[in-house]
Amino acid sequence: MLQPEFEALPRPELERLQLDRLRATVVSVCDNNARYAARFGGLGAEAIRSLDDVRRFPLLTKEDLRRAYPFGLVCAPPATFARIHMSSGTTGVPIICPHTAQDVAQWGDIMARCLSAAGVGPEDVIQITPSFGLFNGGFGFHYGASQLGTMIIPIGPGRTQLQLQFMRDLGSTVLAAIASYPLRLIEVAAAEGFDFRRDSKLRVGIFGAEIWSDELRGRIEQQMGIETFDIIGMTETAGVGMGIDCAEHDGIHIWGDHYLVEIVDWETAEPVPDGKWGEMVVTTLTRQALPLIRYRTHDITRVLSRDPCRCGRTGLRVERLSCRTDDMLKVKGVNLYPRQIESLFLSHQEVGNDYLIVIDRVEGADRLAITVESREPRWPDSLAAQLSDEFYNMLGLHAEVSILQPGALPRPEGKAVRVDDRRQ
Repeated sequence: MLQPEFEALPRPELERLQLDRLRATVVSVCDNNARYAARFGGLGAEAIRSLDDVRRFPLLTKEDLRRAYPFGLVCAPPATFARIHMSSGTTGVPIICPHTAQDVAQWGDIMARCLSAAGVGPEDVIQITPSFGLFNGGFGFHYGASQLGTMIIPIGPGRTQLQLQFMRDLGSTVLAAIASYPLRLIEVAAAEGFDFRRDSKLRVGIFGAEIWSDELRGRIEQQMGIETFDIIGMTETAGVGMGIDCAEHDGIHIWGDHYLVEIVDWETAEPVPDGKWGEMVVTTLTRQALPLIRYRTHDITRVLSRDPCRCGRTGLRVERLSCRTDDMLKVKGVNLYPRQIESLFLSHQEVGNDYLIVIDRVEGADRLAITVESREPRWPDSLAAQLSDEFYNMLGLHAEVSILQPGALPRPEGKAVRVDDRRQ
């Protein structure tokens, strides 16, 4: 444990620290940005007597941040900004997320905690494959590894053959990546005759930025011979590193001294009880440039436990993210998520790792087609019908399932494209 004075802080003390920092964050907004403070309807730090009082404040959305472009909600002078990042996946007006030097240091602290929770130390070699640019991923891993004294290979995305060469020749022990990139590594390694167990020292994978199922996780671990860790965070909340699962793999640890998390009903925005699925809402407690009060993440999860983990950490643990509210697909009145399809299909060993969901409208009716790859050049003739039947039994929807040869689906750079909705 890297910072036990915070990671293992007894819950009553942690909640007192959160309360103090929540009040200080509200004071910072009220003192430094009248436009932001006007959203509070006259509420200030004096309105916060318990952590539950955060619910008295309005929710903040991506649209609010877009309307504030570029610096409409910042609470520090632009002259103090040390770095600018932009939210990935944003179309139209971007979401600009500035960092002061203190914000960058805070980011490095939480990323170092995340790496340490995954068993990474100064003796390791980390290969960082997320990009170094407006997308925050690469820098976050770099800052955390620098604090630990870990050797860094800042290769960035793509160049998969070179990635494998570096793993072999430079002795990489840790891989940092978006969750779908290991699939590309596995595919190219098979074509090149590269065996991760034989030809590399890789032992840990830290993956995030996309929703990935337990079934996909199992495949990656089995084929690469590594232990994987699920890391969460987004540019708006200061970047990757808000939480990670530990070696117990019993939920995502949220760094409670920096973040206050609520779970709310994604339709009513009312709080839901622990154990029930809802949307994660985040309040930052230590950010200077762009503090967030009750930010809607669109990520669906649930509180697993408020009790100490077996690893000794005492902060809130939430379930691995199951989906995003903006990833939800409605077909013939039924809600479904790509992860549901991934979990179902990848439970079949004959099915490959890549798939594409195509939704079209024909003569006024929705039509759903799902294309998957096989793992081998041949597959059972009954497989497509079996997958279609299981999909119908799970969701009550008919889908036309097609199976292609390995490698037939496109391999885009960056995040995997799983849905092609043509109904627009």
